[in-house]
Amino acid sequence: MTDGVLLRSIIDQSGISISFLARRLGCSRNRIYAILDGDECAASEIVKLTAALHLKKSERDKIFLSGNVTDSNEQAG
Repeated sequence: MTDGVLLRSIIDQSGISISFLARRLGCSRNRIYAILDGDECAASEIVKLTAALHLKKSERDKIFLSGNVTDSNEQAG
């Protein structure tokens, strides 16, 4: 499961827009929002997001490969 809270934080800090990410991934903005809500990512999406956001391997792993992810709604509330 994707850690949408951490991913959203990194996106916010980067100043990159959701529209830009959608173009880089070749998907809709709705798909980006679904990923931020915790949807699983395809390997190709992970590779493209990693490149677009200049993620370190450790950041990538925390966001996309952690088996111990908290629901984004729990952290927000």
